[in-house]
Amino acid sequence: MDMTKKLANWPLHLMLLPGVIFVLIFNYGPMFGIVIAFQKYIPAKGFFGSEWIGLDNFKYVWGLPDTLEVLKNTVFIATMKIAVGLIVPIIIALLLNEIYHTLVKRGIQTLIYLPHFLSWTILGGVLIDILSPSVGIVNALLGLLHIKPIYFLGDNNWFPYVLVTTHEWKEFGFSTIIYLAALTSINPTLYEAAVVDGANRLRQTWHITLPGMRPIIVLLGTLSLGSILSAGFDQVFNLYNPQVYESGDIIDTFVYRMGLVSAQYGPATAIGLLNSIVSFVLISVAYYLAYRFAKYRIF
Repeated sequence: MDMTKKLANWPLHLMLLPGVIFVLIFNYGPMFGIVIAFQKYIPAKGFFGSEWIGLDNFKYVWGLPDTLEVLKNTVFIATMKIAVGLIVPIIIALLLNEIYHTLVKRGIQTLIYLPHFLSWTILGGVLIDILSPSVGIVNALLGLLHIKPIYFLGDNNWFPYVLVTTHEWKEFGFSTIIYLAALTSINPTLYEAAVVDGANRLRQTWHITLPGMRPIIVLLGTLSLGSILSAGFDQVFNLYNPQVYESGDIIDTFVYRMGLVSAQYGPATAIGLLNSIVSFVLISVAYYLAYRFAKYRIF
């Protein structure tokens, strides 16, 4: 009987095979390139012909004047995205939960969820036009209020906050749906008892709804710690320019420019390796905290 069950599961394992092969080729195969971080890599000589220089690339990277600035930008932008990414979806989910008209509620959910499916290549072009200081609709509205045009994508004071705001506009719909799903697991009798006790909607939200959402809030919050050094390459790459390198350049774009544009393969790989190591540690801590406070396990 057990053998029959095992044989019955073989088609399911075969369905996973293409995905496993894909991961091995594109995720694990390239890991051999880590050796470039310890070499004076020359593409014509390859991995085995390039000179081995040990930790010199790491020393060179830490000696660059831009490294600490890039690290600071990455942590600041990523932290802002994590914080806003927790607060905004919770507020929107609570507001949507108060809408009793099903058609209206589902329509709003669809509208806020749509940007999640658009790539930053498309949204980047749209945002560049919308935020343009000369023809953008945002600055046109500011002009009606007699406010001077703001170069949102060219001003170091504005650019990090533009990244956070536009990222949240694109992604908050997805998180909102998760929180709405968490709201369905709250026992309705708790609200009925609260009404009998004279609690208004605000007190019901504070004493019943938010405590009921706490496990999923803690889970998403702790899991997001793993992305603290990933501020969003796709978004930044499509929106930034040399004028805002000071405030918008992050580790991923720095690695891109150093490795693919300047052909400094060794230092670029060294930065990427350090980023991966720190991210691995943060992800491990995040999963431990998720298990500790939310009883979340991968398997």
